[in-house]
Amino acid sequence: MTDSGFLALWHEAATTSVGLFWMAFWAFGLGYVISSMIQVFVSRERMQRTMGTDGPRSVGLGTVFGFVSSSCSFAALAGTRALFAKGAGLVPALAFLLASTNLVVELGIVIAVFLGWQFVVGEYVGGLLLIGFMWLVVRLTFPRRLVQQARERARREQGSDDDGQVPDWRRLIRSVDGWRRVASKYVMEWQMVWKDVTIGFTVAGIIAAFVPRRFFEALFVGSAGGDPSFGEVLLQTLVGPIAAFFTFIGSMGNIPLAAVLFENGVSFAGVMAFIFSDLVVLPVLRIQAGYYGWRMALYILAVFLLVLVAAALALHYGLAALDLLPSGENVAAVTGREFFAFDYTAVLNAVFLAVSAAFLFWKWRVSGLGSHGGGLTDRVLLGLTMIAAVWLIVGLLLPVSGV
Repeated sequence: MTDSGFLALWHEAATTSVGLFWMAFWAFGLGYVISSMIQVFVSRERMQRTMGTDGPRSVGLGTVFGFVSSSCSFAALAGTRALFAKGAGLVPALAFLLASTNLVVELGIVIAVFLGWQFVVGEYVGGLLLIGFMWLVVRLTFPRRLVQQARERARREQGSDDDGQVPDWRRLIRSVDGWRRVASKYVMEWQMVWKDVTIGFTVAGIIAAFVPRRFFEALFVGSAGGDPSFGEVLLQTLVGPIAAFFTFIGSMGNIPLAAVLFENGVSFAGVMAFIFSDLVVLPVLRIQAGYYGWRMALYILAVFLLVLVAAALALHYGLAALDLLPSGENVAAVTGREFFAFDYTAVLNAVFLAVSAAFLFWKWRVSGLGSHGGGLTDRVLLGLTMIAAVWLIVGLLLPVSGV
C-alpha cells in the first residue's frame, strides 16, 4: 500500500467513525434521557426486600428492576453486588445484571439505527432468553458453598450501605429537584460510557476502512456464503464472544462494530453473540473477581458464555423458521455513505445537543462534574481514548493540511 493510499484510508476511517457517531448521537441522547427518568422516578428499595429467593416472583422482579436500572455494564455490576450482598438470590441478582445490560432502552434505539428491527427484537427477546437459560443452568449446577462464600465476600467489599428515603415519584416528577436529578443522571451516564463509545466508534471506522472482507470470512467461518450450515453458525457464535473479549468495548460502542461484522457476512447469530458479550469481557471478569473471588467470577463467566451462545442460536433459527432472518444486503454500507445531510438526524441531533448542553451546565452549576473511576482499567481506557481522539482529528484534517 502506498503512503497516499494509507492516508486516504485513514481519512476514510476517521470520517466513517465520526459519521457513525453523528448518526447515533440523538439515539444515545434519547435513550439516556429515558433511562435517567426511570432511574430517578422509579424507586428500587422495595424491590430489594423481595428478591431473597430464586423463585419466579423474585426472578421477575430482578428482571424488571434491571430494566428500570438499565445502565452500562460497569454500573450494573455494582448494582448487582449491592443486591447480592443485601440477600438477593443468585438467580434474581444475575437476572438483574442481564436485564440492566440487555433490556436497555438506549441500546435498542442505537441497534435500530445501525442494524434494523430484527436485531432490536433479538436484543429484547434475547435478553429474556438469556435470563431464562441462566436460571435453568444455575439451578442445574448451583454451587451452594461457593455462593455463600461469594456473598460473604461481597458484603465485606461493599461495607455499610444505608438506603435513603426516596420521595414519592408524583411529587418528584413535578419538582425542580426531580429534574435536577435527571440532569445529573444523564451526565453521569455519558461519563460512564464516553471512553467506550469513543474507542468503539474509532475501532469500527478503522475496521470498516482497513480490514478486507476476506479477513471476516476467515475469522467467522461461513460468512463468505449466503446460507451457512449449523456448524458454521455455531462456530460464529463462539467467535463472537472471543472477539468481544479481546476488544473489551462496552455494549454501546460495540454496535457500530456489529454493523461492520453484519455487513461483511457474519450471521445473525454471530452478530447477536457479539452484542450479548459485554458481560464476558476481560474488565468485567476482573471486577467480578474483585467482588466475589475468582472461582465465582469464572463460574458466572462460564454460565454467561453458555447461555449467550444458546440464546443467539435460538434467535437465529427462530427467525429463520418465521422467514424473518435479516440479510446484510438490507443494511446500508458503513463506508461510502452520506453521513452529514440536513435531514431528521441533523434536527434530532441539534435538539439533543441543546438538551445535553443544558443538563451539563445544570449539573456543573449545582454539584460540579466530578470524576468517574480511577482504577487501572479506567486509566488504560482513558489513554486509548486520547489515542483515538488524536487519530480521528488527524485523519479528518488530512485533506485540509495536505499531508
